[in-house]
Amino acid sequence: MIELEEGVALATLTTIGTGGPARWFARPRTIGELEELLQWASSARVAVEAIGLGSNVLAADEGVEALVLRLAGDLATVQIEGDILVAGGGATNALCLHRARDAGLGGFEFAAAIPGTAGGGVRMNAGAYGRDWRAVLIDAVVVGPDGTSTLTVDELELSYRHSRLAPGEIVARARFRLSRRSPETIKADMAELLARRKATQPTTKRTFGSVFKNPGEGPGAGSLIEQCGLKGFRIGGAVISDRHANFIENAGGALSRDALALMAAARGRVWEQFGVALEHEVRFLGRLELPPL
Repeated sequence: MIELEEGVALATLTTIGTGGPARWFARPRTIGELEELLQWASSARVAVEAIGLGSNVLAADEGVEALVLRLAGDLATVQIEGDILVAGGGATNALCLHRARDAGLGGFEFAAAIPGTAGGGVRMNAGAYGRDWRAVLIDAVVVGPDGTSTLTVDELELSYRHSRLAPGEIVARARFRLSRRSPETIKADMAELLARRKATQPTTKRTFGSVFKNPGEGPGAGSLIEQCGLKGFRIGGAVISDRHANFIENAGGALSRDALALMAAARGRVWEQFGVALEHEVRFLGRLELPPL
């Protein structure tokens, strides 16, 4: 079996830079290696988590009693097949975008605003600027403890920041149907979206990305938190961003418990002031939980 590392610090693998050690860690490079790892985890009754580039995750300070995976090798490559982009689950969105642009394939430009991987995007139906994975995804190869299957976009049941994938099911490959556009137009659109992101989000700070999902109607989560006067509010080494209130920055020496306390404070204030129950978008690893409202 592929070699397992033990006690790997998740603070070095997450974009916010917090989190204790993973009990086990591995970098599978092929579907065969991924299947072998998941079979081992199932027989050993060990939970499995994939972390992609480490965005959209908050790991417990005391560590995570699980097998944590970062897909590599064949599982992080990108190929073009006609008008279809085929990406390993661990392929970065940036690599997908560059390959699509060079091939004159458009439709995925919105992902320029999303730091992460193709597989992570499938799991949460990632999106930005009115577009999401569901709009371009054809299907995904998913490896779980019971084997490997190919699920269509409908079978994945993608909705706003949601899929039907259960914990321990890992996206090994995804196919996207794109459309012909000039590389110059694609490049210009990507540049515009990146400029908008840099102007409105703390892209130079350590964060895990958006904290809460936007409510179904009315103001977005960031606007609600800002209206509660919480921009710049700090607990320990974590602070609610002055640039966008739906981001939490590691201002230096932050712990995951600091970020969790900020989330609880923001969620409680929004509930008290507006009667809106915010739902967290960030994925918790280990023993982390928000208190009830």
